[in-house]
Amino acid sequence: MTVHAHESSSRRTRRSATMGGMPVNDMPWWRWRSNVRSALHMLSDAVFQETYWLAGRPGYGDVTDAVYRLVEDTWLDHWSAEKYVGAVFRDAEEAAAVDAAVLPVLRILHQVGADAPVAAYLEHPGWAQARQAAHVAHVLLAHNDGDDPQEPVKSLEVLAIMLRAA
Repeated sequence: MTVHAHESSSRRTRRSATMGGMPVNDMPWWRWRSNVRSALHMLSDAVFQETYWLAGRPGYGDVTDAVYRLVEDTWLDHWSAEKYVGAVFRDAEEAAAVDAAVLPVLRILHQVGADAPVAAYLEHPGWAQARQAAHVAHVLLAHNDGDDPQEPVKSLEVLAIMLRAA
């Protein structure tokens, strides 16, 4: 936690600690938000998907793992992200972008099966649209958190460390 004092005032302003640039205390359920952001980042990056998922590189999970992080705590597979405005998502715009990303990914998951090989997802005719929707949501949430959406995808180990550290 950082404390800054203004020269013209004797009052101190508390600033929250950050996690990957995101203020930890900014959103009440920031851990859920972090998981959603991580999943959206992975689901939105074609180069990452080919380099890590398709190649089977360890440390980044797979498509099913990303979908699980997207919906496990939030139940976004059962209801709208709008339910979490003010807790996980900042506003209706973020919630709409997340909903637009979740629905096509879940549709594909149900069509190819949770245990399907990565290639089945990446070759699905709707995957490009799902990836684009995830990209829109990822960029919006990253910008709103003051993060660079072009940063490389973080490994699951780094995500776990960030979630424990705060």
